[in-house]
Amino acid sequence: MRRAERESFLKSFGVFFVSLALLSGVLAYLEYFKLKHELEEKIYNEMRICSYTLKCSEYQFDFVPLDSNSLYQLQESPIELFALFSIPKNDTYALKLSLGDEEYKTYLDSAKFTVLQHYFLGLIAIFIVSILFSFYALYPLKRALHLTEEFSRDILHDLGTPLSALRLNVSRLNVAQGDERKVKRISQSIDTIISLGDNLRSYLEGHAYQKDDVDLHLLIKERILVFGKLYPNIKFSLNNETFLLHINRDAMVRIIDNLLSNAAKYNKPDGFVEVVIDLNKKTVQIKDSGRGILDTKRVFERFYKEQERGIGIGLHIVKKFCDELKITIEVESEISKGTLFVLHFDKI
Repeated sequence: MRRAERESFLKSFGVFFVSLALLSGVLAYLEYFKLKHELEEKIYNEMRICSYTLKCSEYQFDFVPLDSNSLYQLQESPIELFALFSIPKNDTYALKLSLGDEEYKTYLDSAKFTVLQHYFLGLIAIFIVSILFSFYALYPLKRALHLTEEFSRDILHDLGTPLSALRLNVSRLNVAQGDERKVKRISQSIDTIISLGDNLRSYLEGHAYQKDDVDLHLLIKERILVFGKLYPNIKFSLNNETFLLHINRDAMVRIIDNLLSNAAKYNKPDGFVEVVIDLNKKTVQIKDSGRGILDTKRVFERFYKEQERGIGIGLHIVKKFCDELKITIEVESEISKGTLFVLHFDKI
């Protein structure tokens, strides 16, 4: 189940289950008071019959001063439940029938147990129905995501051939002196489109769930060699610290590529990109001498960008992959001085 599907499923399940559970709780509360009322009605009727026959061992008898306002009513005191009944041809005393507080609580506990039993059986039924309802509600979203991903894969596949041909033809152009920079910009734009396609392809294929044994130092070294050729005016450096991880390699390549690409692309002329691996802290730091980021809180938002170039999804994809791989990413930046990205691998 994809992350969007899982989130939709949990929200649908939560809303449906909590709503029905609360409704069921209210009904259980009302059922308890209904049973309590029926129990008190039953006790009172038994006491009334007993006041005529005096054949009831479960109730206690007593004679108390007559209070006409309290006759024929079931009353509750801290120690008992009782009712007063008139005695024929006696205007001085009344017959008191009572049920001890412990016996009354026993009856109430039985009613509570019945209600709770019904409530928890209802919760089990609600739980099952909520799961079935959530799967049913999820189906249209799942189908829409599937169609969108299939369409995206088809577009990526169809783009691959013309982009490869374009890159090959650009490399074979007979460039007049002075036009090298134009051709270089064209080549870099092609590489950007290909990189965006790779990002999208990796994200669609959900590689985050397939893990490999990865030498992070070797992987970063390989990517630095690639970007060193694309940005010869930028000085790349990497400390000599081996860091072995059990992680998805393709997703990790996408994370490193995006961070290195941004660090180089938005750097100063003759600037630097420094990568530091800290095995003890289980971190990777990528520091540059670039322009800096104005709003670091929004930098991972989709389509957010501070430069005219780009479409603002690279760092959003980085954040998505980091979340999938359980990598914590932090960013610090100072305008005109540079940016520092820190990847924390302590949760892996």
